[in-house]
Amino acid sequence: MKESILIIEDEIGLIKMLKRLLEKEGFPKIYQAESGLEALKIIKENRIDLILLDVMLPDIDGFNLCQQIRDISDVPIIFLTARTGDIDKLTGFSVGGDDYITKPFNPLEVSARIKAILHRQRRVLPKDTNIFQTDYFTLHFDQAKLIVNGEEVSCPAMEFQLLKFMCQHPKQVFSVDQLYENIWKDYSGIGKENTVMVHISRLRQKIEKDPKHPVYLKNVRGLGYILNPENREGAQ
Repeated sequence: MKESILIIEDEIGLIKMLKRLLEKEGFPKIYQAESGLEALKIIKENRIDLILLDVMLPDIDGFNLCQQIRDISDVPIIFLTARTGDIDKLTGFSVGGDDYITKPFNPLEVSARIKAILHRQRRVLPKDTNIFQTDYFTLHFDQAKLIVNGEEVSCPAMEFQLLKFMCQHPKQVFSVDQLYENIWKDYSGIGKENTVMVHISRLRQKIEKDPKHPVYLKNVRGLGYILNPENREGAQ
């Protein structure tokens, strides 16, 4: 594995433990930051493939830091925090987090979740099915790029995976359980309904002309969600 990981955490003992774990799991390049300011500097100056982010930092709230990171990068972010409330978890996803792990945690679970996200980042589809195009947005599967109304729009890892899955199966209704199983299948099922709901809401803010009245990513009452490729143009 050549991916680089940034640990944003102010507990030195925990940083050392995570570094030992990740090095043992084959990650050669690990950065560390004990504050939000230091983290932003590292992100701007280096290629980072995944971030482990604590919520309670000395200079900035981790949720606010996540939003700042999203302004400059789509790097996958896993929250690693002692804040265990459902509201905290929903907040983590709503500001752009890709996963949320609470302390105390099983180190092997952390490693498994990191590998699962990075594996999804590496996957490339065949060339003849690498673009889904509508009259308003285009999703490039192999480049992990979302173009909306002619402009590239930030799309974090799990949002991208969810939209890609829906684009690969247009006009099919998927329940929350089915979406969670296909997108978050390596993760715990706790809070899956809220997780899916938050990611659907964030995608609508990006691909819909009017997110309150969605045309593409629609809810089928009592059944789940469907991607309606209305006015879809031919894939190229």
